[in-house]
Amino acid sequence: MRGAWISKSIWEIDTSDMPYNKQAKKRLRQAQRRSSVNRGRRSRVRTFVRRVEHALTSGDKDAAVAALKVAEPVLTRSSQLGILKPSTAARRISRLTRLVNAMGATE
Repeated sequence: MRGAWISKSIWEIDTSDMPYNKQAKKRLRQAQRRSSVNRGRRSRVRTFVRRVEHALTSGDKDAAVAALKVAEPVLTRSSQLGILKPSTAARRISRLTRLVNAMGATE
């Protein structure tokens, strides 16, 4: 039942998972707040990556370059904030850049 509290409100948590002391209650509140903020940040990263992929599939190189230029700082920032591991962010940026560059070589 570990981690079940993430998707539930404080009132829906099993009593076996309830914190007992004041600091544990505070840590639970902080973890819930952090998880909801991180969920939004992860969604934002996916949105920007999806925009680049959509531009790639549509074949519009200018749109793909513009979308990549916007997505790259978002991915970098997400690694700095701990949403993604630094190597994961670097790998995604590298793969998207390689795909965008290959788009110009085929034309």
